[in-house]
Amino acid sequence: MLYWALLFLVVAIVAGVFGFGGIASASAGIAQILFFIFVVLFVIVLIARVVQR
Repeated sequence: MLYWALLFLVVAIVAGVFGFGGIASASAGIAQILFFIFVVLFVIVLIARVVQR
């Protein structure tokens, strides 16, 4: 999932450089959502690992 977040971030940066504002903002929004989902899942897995021990 982190891969997809980084991919959308790169698409947003490239679209912003070439002047496609709508595509850049949409890609940045998707990248941000995917990144926060990744962080939440990462924290859940860390907590589950600590509780298992």
